[in-house]
Amino acid sequence: MKPLVIFLSLILTLSMTTEVNANTRVNVAEAFDEMKSLVGLWHKEGAESSNFLVSFELIANNSVLVETWLRKGKKHSFTMYHLDNEKLMATHYCPQGNQPRLVLTESSTINNLNFSFLDATNLVDLSDSHQHSLGFEFPIDLNKILRKESYISEKGEDVSELLLVRRK
Repeated sequence: MKPLVIFLSLILTLSMTTEVNANTRVNVAEAFDEMKSLVGLWHKEGAESSNFLVSFELIANNSVLVETWLRKGKKHSFTMYHLDNEKLMATHYCPQGNQPRLVLTESSTINNLNFSFLDATNLVDLSDSHQHSLGFEFPIDLNKILRKESYISEKGEDVSELLLVRRK
């Protein structure tokens, strides 16, 4: 009898865990709305007078969010975020000439959005340098975000984080 009680308790626990995970999974439309809150100009924390800015703007009837990196006033790279039915996609237009496409991961939450590599155009080999992951952490302070990314190349993985502050 005791093994049956343990087995039933385990099944109940697993079913409750699955239900909680399904309920906490981020809705892609809500995730895209959260990303839309980034519209504006951002600078690296502690570098207010730097020649580096990140701009977010909406285009195409607010259906695409464009992230533009600006260095010394010149556009350096773009990442386009948009919905694709039940997916939230990011396409990064890299100065290296390739265009990785990333998709929002199922483990994302509304305050921690993470994208993982799906495929790429103009990438000859997966060992060539390319963006492989991208993420945003939205703290309670809406004027700060943590942007995380990783690049993969034949040398391995290069992970970086950038704390961005909304420009006033």
